[in-house]
Amino acid sequence: MAKPFDYGDNYSMAAKKKAPRGPARRTGQAHQRIGTRGAEGSGVRRGGNPRRSGTRGPAPGRILVLDVGGSHVKLHVGERGKPKKMVTGPKMSAAAMVKGVLKLVGPEDYDAVSIGYPGMVVRGRIAAEPFNLGKGWMGFDFEQALGKPVRIINDAAMQAVGSYAGGRMLFLGLGTGMGATLILDGVVEPMEFGHLPYKNGGTYEQYVGERALERLGKKKWRKEVADVVAQLSHALEVDYTVLGGGNVRLLKKLPKGARAGANSNAMTGGRLIWETTGSPLVLSAKYRRRAVKQRD
Repeated sequence: MAKPFDYGDNYSMAAKKKAPRGPARRTGQAHQRIGTRGAEGSGVRRGGNPRRSGTRGPAPGRILVLDVGGSHVKLHVGERGKPKKMVTGPKMSAAAMVKGVLKLVGPEDYDAVSIGYPGMVVRGRIAAEPFNLGKGWMGFDFEQALGKPVRIINDAAMQAVGSYAGGRMLFLGLGTGMGATLILDGVVEPMEFGHLPYKNGGTYEQYVGERALERLGKKKWRKEVADVVAQLSHALEVDYTVLGGGNVRLLKKLPKGARAGANSNAMTGGRLIWETTGSPLVLSAKYRRRAVKQRD
């Protein structure tokens, strides 16, 4: 079987591809990635030419950012205007998502795509099917389906990148589940805390996710959120915690050492990941000390 072509940083070449009429799925190895490292993460582009990790060519001009969640997909092109929304749900497949996105925007509207995926992503590849969506995400060829170069990152990591203001930061996304990402002096490391054991045989997500809010009620849920933030921030020795996701608005009082991040920071993060390469993702120094938008 022929190896999939790796566009690397040459997004302009990919942009010349004619967009297909409908979603596509490949049965071979998925090849969406954050950087342009080889299949083994060697830091070398296909063809054997060495490159420095963290360097890249010019970023695409118009980036379509897709923030995929358990209830909605938010999408936005560029830096202005309001994001559009489409409903997802527990049966939403990758093909169905792409079909819905292409009803709202066309390939002529964007030069590249960032996808914040609600599940495990390893070196820019979807590594597991999502917990709160349908199947058919692993191995799906988003570049062919959307007609442009694609970079995939965990959804919590994407919002974390847009929320980062330097130092050691923990990001927790309070939405359908519980997303988590650490950024330590610019190094981005998505985490899977949500599915780790927490207490009484339940996971963190089962105490602070959407179903926990419905089961416990707001008062008890807020206490659980405060306890989880205190426990994780202490164990990980972070300077501050940013809380994002749709349910952060339900907190009357923020836990000690926590900030409420704006959901629009996910769109910012989706643009920033095109300004760097490598695995792990390392943010440029200019993003390590900056003013960041807080709650929308």
